[in-house]
Amino acid sequence: MSKFVIHGGNKLSGQLRIGGAKNAVLPILAATILNGKESILYDCPALKDVDTMIEILISIGCKVSFEENILKVDSSTLSTHEIPEHLVREMRSSIFLMGPMLARCGKIKISYPGGCEIGPRPIDLHLKALREMGVTIHESHGFLECEVSDLNGCEIQLDYPSVGATENAMLAAVMAKGATKIRNAAKEPEIVDLQTYLNAIGAKVFGAGTSEIIIEGVKSLTEAEHHIMPDRIVAGTFLAAVAITGGDVTLDNVVPEHIQPILSKMKESGCLILEKERQIKLKTPNQIRAVDMLKTLPYPGFPTDMQAQFMALMTIAKGTSIFTETIFENRYKHVSELIRMGANIKVDGRVAVVKGVKRLTGAKLSAKDLRGGAALVLAGLAAEGTTVVDQIIHIERGYDRFDKMLEQLGAQIYRIN
Repeated sequence: MSKFVIHGGNKLSGQLRIGGAKNAVLPILAATILNGKESILYDCPALKDVDTMIEILISIGCKVSFEENILKVDSSTLSTHEIPEHLVREMRSSIFLMGPMLARCGKIKISYPGGCEIGPRPIDLHLKALREMGVTIHESHGFLECEVSDLNGCEIQLDYPSVGATENAMLAAVMAKGATKIRNAAKEPEIVDLQTYLNAIGAKVFGAGTSEIIIEGVKSLTEAEHHIMPDRIVAGTFLAAVAITGGDVTLDNVVPEHIQPILSKMKESGCLILEKERQIKLKTPNQIRAVDMLKTLPYPGFPTDMQAQFMALMTIAKGTSIFTETIFENRYKHVSELIRMGANIKVDGRVAVVKGVKRLTGAKLSAKDLRGGAALVLAGLAAEGTTVVDQIIHIERGYDRFDKMLEQLGAQIYRIN
C-alpha cells in the first residue's frame, strides 16, 4: 500500500499551475455518451477517479485515449447498457451515467455506487428526478434497473440543491421531448462547466450557476472540444498548504470568483491575497489567526471539500475556531489523526472546536477519505519531525501528482510504493 513520507518544517514558496477539476471532468466524461461521436477534453487531471470512469466507458464499448492531459472519447461504438459492478463500487460519480445512458439507450443496469465514506449520500434525489421524466426504476439485490421508452421534459423541484442530482437531471433532459425546468438547482461552477460542454455538442441548456436551469430537448448532437475548468478545491488546498508552512505562492490558471469563500477565510486568518483575472498570490503573516466561525454550505458558501484542509491550518492558529459541517455528517474522520499530532480539537456531532497549538509533531497517520487525507499531508508539512501518511489511494482520487506539486514548492515529501 502506497504512502507519503513528509519531513516537516520547510516554508513552501513558488509558482504553480492548477489543472482541470475532478468534479467537472467526471460528469462531462459521463456526458460524452450522449452524442455518439467524438469529444476531445483538454486539461484533464490524471486521477484514480478519472481512470475508473475511463475503464467504465471502455467496458461499455467506447473508444478512449488519454495522453498528456488530453482525453478523447468516441462513444459511437457503445455496445451495452450494463455497467460493471466492481467499477461502480469504486466511485460514487459513476451515478452520473444514469442520465446519459437513459437518454442514449433508454435503459441502464447499475449497482449502488461507492466512493469515500463521509456519511450517507442518498441517490433518492437522482431517482426522483428521473422518475418524473418517465423512467421506470426497479431496485433489487443492490442493483438499479432503469428503463424508459421516451424521456419527457418536465418541471423538477429538487428538495435539496444536490450537485449530482442537478447534473443527472440535466444530462437526462438534453435529448428529452420538450423542455425541462430544474428548480432549486445547485449553483456550483462545475455545473456551469457541464452546461458549456453540453452546449458545445449542440444541447440547449440555460441558467447553470443559478437556482433555475432550463433544458430544451434536442434530437441530435455533434462532436466537440472542451477545456475543463480549473480545480477550485486543489487551488484552495495549495493555498492552505502554503499558509500552514508560513510561505508564499502564486497560483496560475485559477478563477478567483470560484474560490471567494475560501479566500475570504484565508484573509480572515491574516493572509495577504492579491487577485488577478486567472491568478492568485498569497503571502502568509508571521502568525496565522483563528477564524471565529466556519460553516460549510452549498455554493457559494464555504465548500465542504475544503473543511478538513482549513481545519489543519487552524490547528496551529492563534485562538479558537468553531467549525460546523452542514453537508455531510461523517466528515471529521481526520480529527483523530490530527489529535495524534498534538492538535487540540473537540467534536460534538456536526460541530468541531479547534484551539490552536504552538506546534504539531510528526506521526504515523492513515488517510480515511480524500480531503481528510490531504489535510493530514498539510499538517505533516508544518509538523516537527517526520510524518507518514498511508492509504494515500484516497488522496490520489482527487489530486494529480500531489507530492510532485508540493515538492515544486520546496516540500520534503516522497512517495513509497
